[in-house]
Amino acid sequence: MKKVLIIEDEKDLSEFIRLELEYEGYKVLTSYNGRDGVDQALNENVDLILLDLMLPGLNGVEVCRRIRLASNTPIIMITARDNVFDKISGLDSGADDYLTKPFQIEELLARMRSIFRRVENTLSQQTLVHKQLQLNIESRILKRGNEELELTKKEFDLLYLLMKNKNKVLTRESLLEKVWGFETNVETNVVDVYISYLRAKIDKKEEDSYIQTVRGTGYVMRD
Repeated sequence: MKKVLIIEDEKDLSEFIRLELEYEGYKVLTSYNGRDGVDQALNENVDLILLDLMLPGLNGVEVCRRIRLASNTPIIMITARDNVFDKISGLDSGADDYLTKPFQIEELLARMRSIFRRVENTLSQQTLVHKQLQLNIESRILKRGNEELELTKKEFDLLYLLMKNKNKVLTRESLLEKVWGFETNVETNVVDVYISYLRAKIDKKEEDSYIQTVRGTGYVMRD
């Protein structure tokens, strides 16, 4: 269930949006001023923020800027002011979209769905998945299920190549060249050593190894 934070000082409007979003299956948090909104945005694990431009305490532009210093959570700015300057200020402060009051709830829902699709597409491009393994390229974090596994730089680079080339046999020489570099003096058996390190971290005793050996050639990860 996706979690949405509404930062809106018009309580009737906030309540209306909350009810509509909950009906659509979202979990909803609300805040009625800028300072509390920033606190909730940074301390709650929310998937999207609906942010009013005109707020007590801190205005929406400043709220957006402060959130952006620590978070990439998508933000849709909502306001009664529709002049170009306000739209530019909102977008330049870090908002992902801009919706002018009054609006139809269907349009808001459509814009939210569009943002969620973009986020999911971005995440899918940043993450390689193989069975229970999830390798995030940007954060360089590996998870097996919900368990985070720590990798050295070389282990990460080696696993990345194998996962990126699923079902393709990679020779020891090609792995050595790509992970250790053209000018390396390291012997090819260092690849075998690091494969054993990886297996010790990602495999479970009762299951087949994620990384399969192709005798006389190299290694492969197969579906």
